[in-house]
Amino acid sequence: MRIAVAMSGGVDSSLTAVLLKHQGLEVIGLTATFTFSDEKRDSYTQLDFCCSPEHIRDAKEVAHQFGFDHIVVDIKEDFSREIIEPFCYEYLRGRTPSPCLHCNEKIKFKTLISYAKDIGCEKLATGHYARLGVANGRHFIIAGIDEAKDQSYFLSMLKQDTLESVLFPLGNLRKEETRKLASEYGLKVAHKAESQEICFVHDGDYAGFIERRKNIFPQKGNIIDENGKVLGKHRGYYRYTIGQRKGLGISHAHPLYVIDIRPHTNEIVVGPRSSLTRKNLFATNINYMKSTRLEGHAFIKIRSTQRAIKGELREADGGVYVTFENPVDSITPGQAAVFYDESQAILAAAWIEKAF
Repeated sequence: MRIAVAMSGGVDSSLTAVLLKHQGLEVIGLTATFTFSDEKRDSYTQLDFCCSPEHIRDAKEVAHQFGFDHIVVDIKEDFSREIIEPFCYEYLRGRTPSPCLHCNEKIKFKTLISYAKDIGCEKLATGHYARLGVANGRHFIIAGIDEAKDQSYFLSMLKQDTLESVLFPLGNLRKEETRKLASEYGLKVAHKAESQEICFVHDGDYAGFIERRKNIFPQKGNIIDENGKVLGKHRGYYRYTIGQRKGLGISHAHPLYVIDIRPHTNEIVVGPRSSLTRKNLFATNINYMKSTRLEGHAFIKIRSTQRAIKGELREADGGVYVTFENPVDSITPGQAAVFYDESQAILAAAWIEKAF
């Protein structure tokens, strides 16, 4: 069997390729690059952080060390259109996007699977910490056994045809086991640090990136409390996100948090933490995995690092209503709500539209 492996140059994808090679499979490494012009850096084209020249070199060295081919796949046009442009647009709508989920759904898996099949590969393997399941003709993601590294949330928008074509060899490993195995195989990337930031925003300043890309200038507006009292000025509403506490630039007797973003009036609404608490949300554009309808109880994640919270689901109005057993903080439009069953299998996922 010929298998393509998505290789970023890090320890997870490198070990994935090596494990499959040692199983006697024919492995071909694929590294996708995303390029963009960044005015802050004198308008020259840069490679995305996770696929910088250093990372591409590391991936190629692993392929050479273990005797398999490695190919660089340039997908900058698709990435710019499908990921970067919507990323900017969502922030300018006062929402907080999830570019990694969109990229996995629309670019990384879709594009690389297509390329892999064109070169005769049967599957695409990645280094994600997640597992695969099949039941009643449905393919679905199950959380990886390493709770601290589980990446199922980021894979929750993958479609059935994609899930039929992927492998996750690390789903039953813990991160420390991955590094140990990588050391035993002699991989120089065994202890390589992981990238944490948005891959196309090198300096972490996403607001500055949006301003440069869209050629806009921050328009100051009012920071108000829940009664409409002006407490200060903001530096562009797209620089804020629901639940934010730091960087507000206002003083108050008690800690204040961003509880609403109003692009139409150019206002940021702040309030006490209790005002962040909601018991309900509505989400749309459901991506079904193990389930084909969302009714009854499930365990819900509204961010990747959060423990799943029990709630009740009801489909209506073209989406799904969620009622949590207990109120939760910082439900953020633009983020994903991911629904799990008791076995940690993903039932479905949807995009959060509002909290109430």
